[in-house]
Amino acid sequence: MRHPSLNKLRAFDAAARHLNFRLAAEELNLTQGAVAQQVRALEDELGVQLFDRLPRGLALTGPAEGFHAQVRRGLDEIDRAIIDISQQVPRITLSLPPSFAAQWLVPRLPGFLDKNPGLDLATLATERLATFKGDGVDLAIRIGTPPFPGLKSHFLAPIRLVAVASPMLTGNWKTIENIQDMPHLRILLDSHTSWEEVLGTELLPEDVTYLSFSHSSLAINAALEGQGIALVPELLVQRQLTNGALTCLWRQPDQGTSTRGYHLVYPENPVRFGEARQKVIDWICREFGKDWPA
Repeated sequence: MRHPSLNKLRAFDAAARHLNFRLAAEELNLTQGAVAQQVRALEDELGVQLFDRLPRGLALTGPAEGFHAQVRRGLDEIDRAIIDISQQVPRITLSLPPSFAAQWLVPRLPGFLDKNPGLDLATLATERLATFKGDGVDLAIRIGTPPFPGLKSHFLAPIRLVAVASPMLTGNWKTIENIQDMPHLRILLDSHTSWEEVLGTELLPEDVTYLSFSHSSLAINAALEGQGIALVPELLVQRQLTNGALTCLWRQPDQGTSTRGYHLVYPENPVRFGEARQKVIDWICREFGKDWPA
């Protein structure tokens, strides 16, 4: 007898628990159509209708109720077996914005790995928000303002913008107070709207040219190469400002008590590797000069 694939059984299990293809798709990080297709294929293989499709959701058919209970037990056993065998090398997945990963995390990773040789830290550099529901993410760094519903969060640092350029362009120029007094150099844009937020309806002189990039990290690299002025979060260029690779031309005024910024977020209760996850949390907090209880 040919056995159905594990993907089809997981799709059926999620749909049976939620009685809704959309919610099942969110849990599995799939499209609603993909989940419905998997369930339909499973029904065809088994020759049994598993759900009654209702106007406002799904209902398990009689034969499907007992089948789901057995499938759920089987999937639990598989999940436990996977956790048991992978406990030898705990793997924590950290989701974070690409530019934050490139400019802040990567330079610090060797120090963390040297002190934690028995832990595998995987990074997922993406602008997409982690759901912590079937996406395999254990921790995430988000840019925003709390609260983050259903998640525990730690405020790491504010978003404070700085205009930076290479010393080969700036020469002896010093920090200016009014961004309108920015030297007439090429402006390096990224996917964020930082320049628009700072300038508002004001415009830079007409002789200023622009160069656009998809990520702040690319704009920073262009600034390092002397291609123009980048307006980016100060956190991302701390090393370059300290070692003199970049010069700060303008710094955004202090935002006071604003809680908009970088936050470390994660579910309250870990499904796996709780001790390993806490090590990563503690390390990130220490790197920001923070210290919270477990």
